Amino acid sequence: MWRSAENLHNLNPISSRRNLLRSTACGFGSMAWAAMMGQASDAAEASNRPLALKPAHFPAKAKRVIFLFMSGGPSQVDSFDPKPILSRQNGRMMHFNDPRSVAKTGQGAAQRLMNSPWKFKQYGESGLPVSELFPYMGGVVDDLCVIRSMATEGVAHGPATLFLHTGSTNFIRPSMGSWVTYGLGTENQNMPGFVSLSPALGNGGPRNYSNAFLPTAYQGTAIGRSGIPAKDSRIRNLGDVSRNATEQQLQYEMIRKLNAAQASGVRSDSEWDAVLASYELGWRMQTAAPSVLDLSGESSATQKLYGIGQEPTDNYGRLCLMARRLVESGVRYVQVNYADNTNNPSWDQHSNLPKHADHARAVDQPVAGLIRDLKARGLLEDTIVWWGGEFGRTPYAQDNGTGRDHNPEGFTVWLAGGGFKSGIAYGATDEYGFQAVENRVHMHDLHATILHQLGINHKQLTYRHAGRDFRLTDVHGEVVHGLFA
Repeated sequence: MWRSAENLHNLNPISSRRNLLRSTACGFGSMAWAAMMGQASDAAEASNRPLALKPAHFPAKAKRVIFLFMSGGPSQVDSFDPKPILSRQNGRMMHFNDPRSVAKTGQGAAQRLMNSPWKFKQYGESGLPVSELFPYMGGVVDDLCVIRSMATEGVAHGPATLFLHTGSTNFIRPSMGSWVTYGLGTENQNMPGFVSLSPALGNGGPRNYSNAFLPTAYQGTAIGRSGIPAKDSRIRNLGDVSRNATEQQLQYEMIRKLNAAQASGVRSDSEWDAVLASYELGWRMQTAAPSVLDLSGESSATQKLYGIGQEPTDNYGRLCLMARRLVESGVRYVQVNYADNTNNPSWDQHSNLPKHADHARAVDQPVAGLIRDLKARGLLEDTIVWWGGEFGRTPYAQDNGTGRDHNPEGFTVWLAGGGFKSGIAYGATDEYGFQAVENRVHMHDLHATILHQLGINHKQLTYRHAGRDFRLTDVHGEVVHGLFA
């Protein structure tokens, strides 16, 4: 399914442009249009409604995803994967084959074990241990499926962040949100299928919500960016304050007719359809999006649940509440980025591990509030909430200092809703929390598993580009059935 997307291999681009220029009276406008089209990829979606609902491969447990991206890599041994041995052996020198040392010297190095500054407590009926960094998440731990055995590719933030979002560390590939909307479409034709809230400019930047070679309709819509307060985040140029509704409607109809006239000289199953469809979506969004993004109508109790109106939770609380409103309105995939109002990876504490506490205080209540709110509205059942970073952190002090280095070999993420087990910890790292040793879940496996819950066979969700069928999981990935309720 979705393997036979049309491409333009048999369409001569030079001939197409000449035909276009001959078929329209607006020569200069057509030249500009043709130049813009020349920058597009060589693959195109044949449908006039690329975001229309598409059937899943099999019955789905979930309809949508909210990805709570913790940029920089939260430490697993300080959050959801307690290791008592670190306290008992604090300060002991041990040899680790850590990726950075191996990359530099071809061998590991002796490192000083560092205990966690925070205590762990058992929460809920499940009794799962959660660090005192996250008391609010501890309060909803019975709704969480904690995966303690994650592994990924890439030691640096850039490659690992790209891999998290696109399944590749260096090549230009579509992001997961683009793949999901390509596979399933969206439930609301007046809203984009894929939204990224407050994305950062660094470590991949727009590539983390890019459609790459997929048709442009599957590009993520960015709302705000890191460094801009969430209360000021909006979709630019959404409305036209210089004209009333009637005038805007007349203008839209005129532009639509001009576009149709220009498109008449081009094959109907071309990129033109996707571009024109994006313009029409932009028009429809003028009516639908402002009300979805406006939080003022939410009750004071709901806003308090997310920590809105107080520091340090106001900013991320607004983003989490916006995410709930977006999925409630039919948006298929929402990334909620946490980047500490900067373009730096927030959780990247190489020399100041106590800084983790500042980030935890900013996200803990909003994230737990989102879980509670979704559950109360009956949305958690068919919404996947995914919390985690691009990798974890080492159980030892970096350079004998006061922080932890990057660790792609063993770390923790959690999932909630969407047919996943709740109140469980799956897999395990070694006794020090360095490597995944039990029920290892690679990032390709996580991608395959989330797609499965959406009713998608990750091996069949493909797109032909440059003579090859591509997919999110490349030639890897196994569905982790042990995570399913």
